[in-house]
Amino acid sequence: ILMVDEKGKNMKCLTFFLMLPETVKNRSKKSSKKGNSSSSSSSKLPPVCYEIITLKTKKKKKMAADIFPRKKPANTNTTAVQQYHQQNLNNNNTIPAPNWQGLYPTIRERNAVMFNNDLMADVHFVVGPPGGTQRLPGHKYVLAVGSSVFHAMFYGELAEDKDEIRIPDVEPAAFLAMLKYIYCDEIDLAADTVLATLYAAKKYIVPHLARACVNFLETSLSAKNACVLLSQSCLFEEPDLTQRCWEVIDAQAELALKSEGFCDIDFQTLESILRRETLNAKEIVVFEAALNWAEVECQRQELMATIENKRKVLGKALYLIRIPTMALDDFANGAAQSGILTLNETNDIFLWYTAAKKPELQFVSKPRKGLVPQRCHRFQSCAYRSNQWRYRGRCDSIQFAVDKRVFIAGFGLYGSSCGSAEYSAKIELKRQGVILGQNLSKYFSDGSSNTFPVWFEYPVQIEPDTFYTASVILDGNELSYFGQEGMTEVQCGKVTVQFQCSSDSTNGTGVQGGQIPELIFYA
Repeated sequence: ILMVDEKGKNMKCLTFFLMLPETVKNRSKKSSKKGNSSSSSSSKLPPVCYEIITLKTKKKKKMAADIFPRKKPANTNTTAVQQYHQQNLNNNNTIPAPNWQGLYPTIRERNAVMFNNDLMADVHFVVGPPGGTQRLPGHKYVLAVGSSVFHAMFYGELAEDKDEIRIPDVEPAAFLAMLKYIYCDEIDLAADTVLATLYAAKKYIVPHLARACVNFLETSLSAKNACVLLSQSCLFEEPDLTQRCWEVIDAQAELALKSEGFCDIDFQTLESILRRETLNAKEIVVFEAALNWAEVECQRQELMATIENKRKVLGKALYLIRIPTMALDDFANGAAQSGILTLNETNDIFLWYTAAKKPELQFVSKPRKGLVPQRCHRFQSCAYRSNQWRYRGRCDSIQFAVDKRVFIAGFGLYGSSCGSAEYSAKIELKRQGVILGQNLSKYFSDGSSNTFPVWFEYPVQIEPDTFYTASVILDGNELSYFGQEGMTEVQCGKVTVQFQCSSDSTNGTGVQGGQIPELIFYA
C-alpha cells in the first residue's frame, strides 16, 4: 500500500510489507504440526516492516486540467457524455452512470453537469407567469457563488429555508440562460430572449451576463428595434445603450418612427422622442407616428380607437409635435384633415402659415435642428477636358471602411465639365454583395467642379472595420470632371475612412482617380 504525504517540496512514501493470506494459512498449519504452543504464539504474525523514503522534487502543484488534459475520448465515452449532457439540458433528468464524474476532467465541466439537473438539487424554482410556469432545479451553493442575491437568499441573515421558490416576473428561457452562465460559464443569448435575460441578470446582480446582454443588443441594434430598446435601456439604467439608441433614432428617424416597435414604447419614451431636437425626420412623419402610437395605446387601455380617445391618450404630448413647421401641403392634406386637431387649432395654424400677424400657438413652432451631414472628400484635385470622364451605362465603384459606426446618407458626385447639365444617377451601397440601400434620382450640375449630393431614401447604418461597396451608374452628359490624387485614408472629424479599389468598377473609378469623390454621412 502506498501512502503519500506531501509537505512543501518533500514527499514521504510510507511502504508497508504485509503478510499475504496464503502465507498466514501455511504458517498456521506448520504451527499445529509442531505441537501445542500457546494460542497467542501460534496466532501471532511477524511484525510489520516499513521503510521511509524521502523524495525531493521541485515540481509545482498541478491542477486537474493539467493532470488530465482534454483528449478526444473513445466513441463510447463521447456518446455517453453527449447523451448525459443532452439529458441535462433538455429533459431535466439525473445522470444514471455510477461514475459520471470520471467522464469530466475539470471542475468546470463537472459543475456544468449539474445545470438544470435534479441530481443533488436542494432547491427548485417555479419560473414564469401563471399558466406558463416551468419548474427548474437548483443547487444553493453553486447559485450563491454566482450571485450575491442568491447568497443572501440562501445563506444571509434573513435566509428562508424553502424547497420551492416562485419567480413569476422572469421568463423561463431567460432564467435558464442565467443559470447556464452561473453553472457552465457559458453565455447563450437569443434575439427573442435577450431583453428578458438582461432583466434576470439585473435582478440577480450577475453583472458580466448583463454586460454581455447589452453588447448583444448594441450589435443587433437597428432602426426597427431602436425605440423599444431605448425604452428598455432607460428602465435598466444602461446609459451606453441609451446613447446608441439615440444615435440610430436620430440618423434613421423616419425608419424608426415607422417601425412596429415604435407603437410598443411607453408614454415617457414617446415624450422624449417627440421632444428630440436632433430628430432627422419630416414633421408629418412624426405626426403620423404619434397617431399610430395613440391607436395602439387605446387598445392597451381597452378603449375604442376614436378621435377623442386618441387625443386623450396623447395628452400634452400632442403639443410636442411641431405641426407649424410642416410643409403647407403636408399640413393641409394630413394633419388638418386628421380630425385630431380642434377647429380653433386648425384655423390658428392656417393663419400661422399665411398671416403677417401670427397667432399664439400651443404647439412648438421652432423647426428641429436635425443632424448636420459630414462629407468625406477623397481626392486632392480634379481634372477635365484633357482626359474626359465618359458614361455609357458602366459602373463607377469604390470600397470603403470606417473605424466608427456611421450612417451613409448619400454620395457627392462630379458634374458636367461643359456647361450646365442634368444627370440621372442610380446609387447603391452593398456589403459582401448584399444591397443595403439604393436609389434612383436626378441632379443638376452647373458646370463647375463642385460636387453635387445624391441621397439615399433613408440613411444606411455602417458598422466599423468592414468594407462596403459604393457604386453609381450615371446617365447624362458624357464629359464630366473626375478626381485625381486619391487618398487611401482620410480623417474626417473623429472618423477615419479607408478606401480600396472595387471589382464592381467597370468605368475606371479607383482609389487614385474617378467618380464618387465624396461620402456623405452622419456620425
